[in-house]
Amino acid sequence: MSRERFVVHLPVSADDLVAAQGLARAITRALGFLSDVDRGGTTVSREDAQSVRHWVYCDRPLTPGRRCTRPADHHDDCTPHPTAPPSRSPR
Repeated sequence: MSRERFVVHLPVSADDLVAAQGLARAITRALGFLSDVDRGGTTVSREDAQSVRHWVYCDRPLTPGRRCTRPADHHDDCTPHPTAPPSRSPR
């Protein structure tokens, strides 16, 4: 029996989208010890445009069991993380 997935919406204040993504990275690092948190699936949206979501992490699949830990839309090579968060559907 698989467990259901939910999204927790946590409103925060930030100066702009980049600052909001940085805050989201800090929050997911702080909660990284919880195995039920899907760090790679983290997105940010403006409060009045919640249907327009911006990815926080690249999270591209690399070698089996590893995913990229770089910010979304990075321009250099992907960097693997030793333990993959629960996977989400590919982009």
